[in-house]
Parts: sequence; C-alpha cells; structure tokens
Amino acid sequence: MKTIKGPAVFLAQFMGDKAPFNKLESICKWAADLGFKGVQIPTVETRLIDLKLAAESKDYAQELKGKINSFGLEISELSTHLQGQLVACHPAYDSLFDGFAPKSVRGNPKARTAWAIDQVKLAAKASKNLGLKASVTFSGALMWHLVYPWPQRPAGLVQEGFKELAKRWVPILNAYDKAGVDLCYEIHAGEDVHDGVTFERFFEACGKHNRLKMLFDPSHFVLQQLDYLQLIDNYHEFIKMFHVKDAEYNPDGRSGVYGGYQEWIDRPGRFRSLGDGQVNFKAIFSKLAQYNYEGWAVLEWECCIKHPEQGAKEGAKFIADHIIRVTDKAFDDFAASGIDTKRNRKLLGL
Repeated sequence: MKTIKGPAVFLAQFMGDKAPFNKLESICKWAADLGFKGVQIPTVETRLIDLKLAAESKDYAQELKGKINSFGLEISELSTHLQGQLVACHPAYDSLFDGFAPKSVRGNPKARTAWAIDQVKLAAKASKNLGLKASVTFSGALMWHLVYPWPQRPAGLVQEGFKELAKRWVPILNAYDKAGVDLCYEIHAGEDVHDGVTFERFFEACGKHNRLKMLFDPSHFVLQQLDYLQLIDNYHEFIKMFHVKDAEYNPDGRSGVYGGYQEWIDRPGRFRSLGDGQVNFKAIFSKLAQYNYEGWAVLEWECCIKHPEQGAKEGAKFIADHIIRVTDKAFDDFAASGIDTKRNRKLLGL
C-alpha cells in the first residue's frame, strides 16, 4: 500500500487580481503557509506558467519547478480543463465557451478547436519536462444536450458521438503516451464523460488506450446520486488523480437533481467546503489507500456559502488529517511463529 501525497491545492479558483493571489510567488507562499505541500497548476493562467515555453524548454521547466520547490511545494499536476472542454464543443455552446479561448480564435470554432488540441498536447510535453506522471482535463461535450432527451435519441447517435470524441482525443492520448504521462479525465456533469458508463464507452471508443485515466471527485457523484465508493471499487485501476471536494444533496418536493435552473445557494445539490457536506471522506481515503493510489489529494474549493480563504485554511488541515500513513506490517505479526513446513502439513492433515 502507498501513503497518499498531500495536501495539495488546485489554484484555479484562487487566482485573482489582488495579492497574494495575483502571481506565482505570492500564491505559493500563501499555500505553503496554510500547510499545503503541492499545487495543481491551471495552464490557462499565464501568471502561473508559460505552457508553450514549459513544453519547449527544459531549462524554463526546471526553473519553474525550482521556484515552486523553494516554497516547500511540489507541482502535483498540470490542468487543461478549459482547453479540453474546447476539444469537443457542440455549436449550441459556442458563445458560452468562447471566453475560454484567446481572442484570436473566438468566433471561429475550427481555429478554436485546433488551438485547444495544441494546448492539451503542449501540456503533455510540459508535464514530461516537469517530471510529472499525470495531467488532468475535461472530455468536452458533443452530446450533453441529449443526456435526457425528448424526443428519444435516434438509433446510433450515441455511438457516433463517442466515435467522434475518440477521433479527436486518440491523437492527443498518443502524444501523452509518447511523453510518458497519463491523461486523467475529470468525470463531471456537462461533459460527455460524466459517469462510470460514459467513461467505459469512451475508453472502448479510444481502443482502450493505455494513457486514458480518471480523476476522481466525489462531489460530482453526490450531485448525480451515484455510489462514489463503489465507483472506486469499479475503476480504481484507472484513478490516477483525486480532487478532494465536498457536496450535499437535499431534495425536496420542489426540486431534485436538475436543480430547477436555480442559483447554487438554492439547489438541492450544492458543492460545499470540506467537512461541511455529506461526502464520506474517511471511507474514500481508506479505499484509495487499500487500492495503492499513488497520487496527490488535491483540494478543489467550490462552495456557495463559505469564503475561499476559510475553505482553503480548513481544507489543508482536513486533508492532512485524513491522509492515512499506511502500515508496513500486519497487526498480528506479534503472534507469528515463523514457517514450519512439517507443522503446516500436519495442520492440513497431510
């Protein structure tokens, strides 16, 4: 068994225009002072990383790594969530997602997709130069508008959707294989890969690609009412990344899983700061330790009630308190009497 690394923090939700959240050095000091040991870097945030330079220059990558290490931190992983979303984007969402891309490709879906694919591939090379084993992304969505359809889906539509999704992602996965890096898809509502079944269909469509892995975030499964502990049992061999995020689901006679188009504060399913929701993290950390999870426990703060700085401060301690230092011996070793083949055979009646 392996002891999970952490706590780490995903910096995407904390970056801003005010210190200490406006540049790499100050946000790293802030994270380290709270007790974090790692930072997960959103690669669209140019104040944290020059992705193209990190992919092309080992010297720059090592300089960046050294700068972060100087605060007692490690880079846990690189994130291409927003770029991955644009690898596969249905035209209905063009205007909504255009803001994820640079101005030079906005309003031009073909150019935007090409930019996104290049970005995700650059993250493979950058991860290699930084000595990282995994990166995280979104699958994007060609079929999300069909998730609960009326009228019914035409025969073959879903198969065609996964075929097209795989067509876009397999060349990217090949780039990750060449770099020696796993690509983990966050299983997330709004993505074509949003639960175990869709992960399996995507995996099959991609020819069971050896670099296609999973980021486990239990909060998304609480909101879907999916058994997140059984999901670990089912897919532990694929889980190479872990977002530690809490959630709650409190349905009533007016609203349920779909949320009634309400704001987060009024939805039955809500993301919460660690310890404020319903996720059984003791069981999760135990299962991941049992299955030899080798990666990081990364705080992703999203809460409709608590301030992010309070959530981060409490979250660092919460994760540290849940990480299990795995045992290197059996609890009943004290009663062991060594190997005696003759006695063993006698006990077996032989």
